[in-house]
Amino acid sequence: MVAYGFGQTAEGVKNQAFNVFLLFYYQQVVGIPGSLAGLALGIALVFDAISDPVAGAVSDRLRTRWGRRHPFMLVSVVPLVICFVALFSPPDGLQQFGNFAWLTIFAVGVRASLTFFYVPHLALGAEIAHDYNQRSTLFAFSTVFSITAMAVVSLVGYRYFFPTTELYNPGTLNPDGYLPFAEFFAGLMFIAILGCCLGTRKEIPHLQLERATTQLSLANTLADFRAVFSNRSYRLVFTGMLMTTFAIAVEAVMSPFMGVHFWGLSTENLGLISIGTLVGLWVGLPLAPRITSVLDKRLALVIPAVIVVVNANAALCLRLLDVSWFPDNDSPWIFWIYFLRYLLQGICLPVILASFNSMFADISDEVELQTGVRREGVIYASRSFANKVTGALGAFLGGVVLDVIAFPRGAAVGTVPADTIWWLGFMEGPATSLLSLAGVLFYLRYQIDRKRYAEIRSELDARRQAV
Repeated sequence: MVAYGFGQTAEGVKNQAFNVFLLFYYQQVVGIPGSLAGLALGIALVFDAISDPVAGAVSDRLRTRWGRRHPFMLVSVVPLVICFVALFSPPDGLQQFGNFAWLTIFAVGVRASLTFFYVPHLALGAEIAHDYNQRSTLFAFSTVFSITAMAVVSLVGYRYFFPTTELYNPGTLNPDGYLPFAEFFAGLMFIAILGCCLGTRKEIPHLQLERATTQLSLANTLADFRAVFSNRSYRLVFTGMLMTTFAIAVEAVMSPFMGVHFWGLSTENLGLISIGTLVGLWVGLPLAPRITSVLDKRLALVIPAVIVVVNANAALCLRLLDVSWFPDNDSPWIFWIYFLRYLLQGICLPVILASFNSMFADISDEVELQTGVRREGVIYASRSFANKVTGALGAFLGGVVLDVIAFPRGAAVGTVPADTIWWLGFMEGPATSLLSLAGVLFYLRYQIDRKRYAEIRSELDARRQAV
């Protein structure tokens, strides 16, 4: 479980580097418009989304002595590392279109490389764990390593690669920090993927041998996807995920601007706030299987998700409404309010994401019962595909929002107009959170509980014994 979860570190590093540093770097430091940077990231996500079905369908059909998933996971690491470093080191002298093309090409490279680890890795989790509660524990490990990696990227990035100086305030305006930042975290991704492959290799002889019975072709791949989407449970979780992912993608574009310009925090303070996330994660890890056991997976997803949305908007709305008793940015309370927000979020995330990923694993069993074929790769690929398409739209819209609210490039602290900052906070908070709450309504209709899952496993076991 630890080795499996450790592999998710690579995805966490990529997510935080993209969400917090990448668009900021190209819009504020390199100097291309926010809408153009958002378009580049959107194009990369679309290409990445196309690779997801390929990775899922091919890995479902692969049979080697190293299993179906491990060969893809291992091969992904070298191109991932090379493209990640190149992404944060565009050559000097490129014009606006040249920087746009560089960002697009290597963002595509990073995402496509990681896909051939990420999709087989998720499918591997569904194959390793069969017990209803054990799946939640397995994916809780995966979630904690992913979010821990995200917190470490912020902590190390802000404090060691982008400290505040007289010349650069915020420190993320310093162009000299980005190449060593990329090299350090590319090395961490390399170690995580290699460690995951080596640490889970002993499970290969015990993995299920069922695979797709058809040859790989466009028609058969589309048939696989039709079979998956015929499942009601999948459609409900999938639709809810579309809404929440789109909202998160828009928020992610504006998040690095919020801490510095909306809340007035230094990059050093933002790094320390990551410790709140880390503490919360390791508190939430042992809670995830227990809460799932008590509430079942549906409520274990819905209740913490609502808490996270309310928690993210409480202080933000007080500031937007200009409530008189709420502290100003000069107050030390702002740091602690922000710290506690991320502490509570850290506690909830292992429960949310462990339940979410475990639900997809349970759905893969229900799909096998309905169709007679295991399709973990296609299930997680279609989930990843939708995640990235909505993420692409969200990234593009977030970049457009920065241009619409006229957020200046290369903006030092204290130079952004108050109206622009207000609209930044509104779009990062209440405007997107309504969509997240709408997604929760679809999760509430999910029906695979402990009793239904026991029925599915019993019928599958009887079928296999008969074969």
